[in-house]
Amino acid sequence: MFDFLISSFTIAGIYALMAFGLNLQAGYAGLLNFGHIAFAGLGAYAAGIGFQLGWSPVASLGLGLCSAMLLGLFMASIGRKLAADYWGIATLAVAEILRTIATNEGWLTGGANGISAIPALFDGLSRPWDAVAFLTLVAVVLALVAWVCTRIGNGRFGRALRLMREEPQLATCMGYNLKSLKTRAIITGAAVTSLGGFLYAHYMSFAGPEYMLASETFLLWTMLMIGGLGNSVGVLVGVVVVQAAYVFVPFIKDWLSLSSDVSGALRLGLIGAILLLCLMWRSEGLVPEKLRKMP
Repeated sequence: MFDFLISSFTIAGIYALMAFGLNLQAGYAGLLNFGHIAFAGLGAYAAGIGFQLGWSPVASLGLGLCSAMLLGLFMASIGRKLAADYWGIATLAVAEILRTIATNEGWLTGGANGISAIPALFDGLSRPWDAVAFLTLVAVVLALVAWVCTRIGNGRFGRALRLMREEPQLATCMGYNLKSLKTRAIITGAAVTSLGGFLYAHYMSFAGPEYMLASETFLLWTMLMIGGLGNSVGVLVGVVVVQAAYVFVPFIKDWLSLSSDVSGALRLGLIGAILLLCLMWRSEGLVPEKLRKMP
């Protein structure tokens, strides 16, 4: 049970990092990014490729951050001529193209088998202290990212993003460059999400194309929709609710003697039911964003 709880908290913390990255783009800036998981995939593959090349984890992390930020810059550039909904579809296409490349370029990514045997960051410690140390690292990074995202949201940049989201024409009249705001929001969210993917690859000791499935992006969207867009507390609440549903389904499976196929469907159905209930009765999420009004 101790190992199970440590693993659940660690994975929840990593998903929270990815959700914070999406919240910078979708929550504050109102950008419909349906290919967001591609940033996490780049971070995970950077960990794997860096390991194969004999790089240090710091160098691999730098590769992941730079590649994700470049991808974010590319996504922002293709959005300059597209409406918001078309841009969302384009980001989904970009993520699928990257997943296809990762699946077929075996010389670099290991193909469909991915890259395995990626060392954990605390292999020198004995069990269970290696897992505890990794959880501590994730918790520290998550606290730092949450603090930075909150500062961004409450600062001038965050207020400009909210104004762009709510009243883009007014933001333009006030002198804000919307293209610059969108680009900075996407790049910042990409870097945070890449960090989550990097930690996930080291924790699972694996990086593969299934990390970039579209369902993973929509899982992050579900966390934000349940918790509430545009605020850090909402992100954490959404991650806890979804992760709790994932954790408790195996216990329900054992109690009711359900098959693995049924338990998988039950997990998706339970999360879908929670999301549906939130959309019907709490459309702004369990922790709605509080907008400050000028007197």
